[in-house]
Amino acid sequence: MGSVVISLDAELGWGFHDLESPPEERVESGRRGWETLLCLFEEFDVRATWAVVGHLMLEECDGRHADHPAPEGWFERERTTWADRPDLRFGPDLVRGIVDSDVDHELASHSFSHVLFGQSETTPELARAELERCFALAADWDLRLESFVFPRNDVGHLSALADLGFRAYRGRSPTPDGFRGVLETTFTSRSLLVEPVVDEHGLVNVPASLFLFGFEGPARSVAESVWDDPMVALARRGIDRAAREDGVFHVWLHPNNLRNERDDDRMRAILRYLDRQRAETGLTVETMADVAGRLTSTPAALDESPLIRQR
Repeated sequence: MGSVVISLDAELGWGFHDLESPPEERVESGRRGWETLLCLFEEFDVRATWAVVGHLMLEECDGRHADHPAPEGWFERERTTWADRPDLRFGPDLVRGIVDSDVDHELASHSFSHVLFGQSETTPELARAELERCFALAADWDLRLESFVFPRNDVGHLSALADLGFRAYRGRSPTPDGFRGVLETTFTSRSLLVEPVVDEHGLVNVPASLFLFGFEGPARSVAESVWDDPMVALARRGIDRAAREDGVFHVWLHPNNLRNERDDDRMRAILRYLDRQRAETGLTVETMADVAGRLTSTPAALDESPLIRQR
């Protein structure tokens, strides 16, 4: 029997601050989706890995971050367009909701300011600074980070993750997002399960199986009018397979994907089905840290990161 992992890219405005024209509806849905997901996870007692942009853990800042080796202008939107939008820049209340939840969620890292780790302009100095700030903020909250989700799934600087004490990261999905991925998995017998592996850095790569909001717009409306929500159908297939076979069904999304009740219904349907299969089959729901611990058989408490030991 396998397991199910749910990971979330929790970023509010930081997921879009570098874009010339951020998608307004997605930007404005971040808090709503975050709070809705917390309620849904509690309703069905489902754990998740919340990969949070570190800046959201701050109460305030000067918007300049002069000691950060980011490219010139990287924090400009924070000082200009969003200067009067602290709700997009800070989220300690939302992070506290994860930590204080009755569900035992994992708090993971999504970098400090949504730097793209796989880009050539992201230097080792910049990557390390992003990670060190996240570790320091987590320590201020008496928390320890074990898992990392790369902004926009742009994988890079894995050695820096290993050096600082991360254990796991979300790797790229073998299944394409969007319409192509739905076609490939709906009309073939291709499995949605993935096999986590320990890479050459000693990190556990937990690849994604399925992006739950990769099939939207008119195509989704047409599919739902003649069939069912295709993402719910694929999620059920992955859950069923995980209940029968070894492997991990790893789904992911952003809180800002939940823009309305229709999106809420998608998540509710998936979580309800997962809860039922868990009760009937003994299927396990894991976090990314759980998977890493299982593969390496190393209790987290016995191997703290170098940065935590220094504090």
